[in-house]
Amino acid sequence: MPGLKISILQQPLVWMDGPANLRHFDRQLEGITGRDVIVLPEMFTTGFAMEAAKQSMPQEDVVAWMHAKAQQTNALIAGSAALQTERGPVNRFLLVEPGGNVHFYDKRHLFRMADEHHHYEAGNERVVFEWRGWRILPLVCYDLRFPVWSRNRNDYDLALYVANWPAPRSLHWQSLLVARAIENQAYVVGCNRVGTDGNGHHYRGDSRVINPQGEIIATAEPHQATRIDAEISLAALKEYREKFPAWQDADPFSIG
Repeated sequence: MPGLKISILQQPLVWMDGPANLRHFDRQLEGITGRDVIVLPEMFTTGFAMEAAKQSMPQEDVVAWMHAKAQQTNALIAGSAALQTERGPVNRFLLVEPGGNVHFYDKRHLFRMADEHHHYEAGNERVVFEWRGWRILPLVCYDLRFPVWSRNRNDYDLALYVANWPAPRSLHWQSLLVARAIENQAYVVGCNRVGTDGNGHHYRGDSRVINPQGEIIATAEPHQATRIDAEISLAALKEYREKFPAWQDADPFSIG
């Protein structure tokens, strides 16, 4: 049973400049081979800007770039962008396969402390899809605080969180990623940006890969623009869930 090779690109973002950000990630993705999933931060084309929805790159342009990078690396390319859609402006997590298949999830929990809920439409659909034998749940930043929405219904193996999570609340980011892994008995990947945005918010990064027991198996140095790699094991996940089947005693939840 093959492992899944994941790379996280913990990078700064150029404020409100889509082409500059794509050029930056062009350089970061040069020469990367042998990976299965490559994760970019939330709103990787703009930074976490409320005005981004009004000036966003067209979705087809972002998807075309991601598809080209997926073909180049033979990996799933994942990251969120502010986009105009038929249902209004959304913070959309795009996951593009080398073959051109596009999966997407619209951020459900909009960060009211930045008035995100006044600028974007909330998603209402939880998404799980399969890639190279893994069932993957994509989620975005503030979603991390809401365990019911992140709940494993025995339908995913890996939760992917992309974020622009500010440095003052770094402890929350680190603690909740571990909590989501332990309580859902699943691997968790968190990709956060670094640097300072156009509103003066600073980001530490603290990107990481966490196993189902809550152990950090790869982590990025804080404040550093860097790439981290990890390989995760479906066999180890299944063995753990069989030996310690806490999921069988989970409380039922209904989400309207």
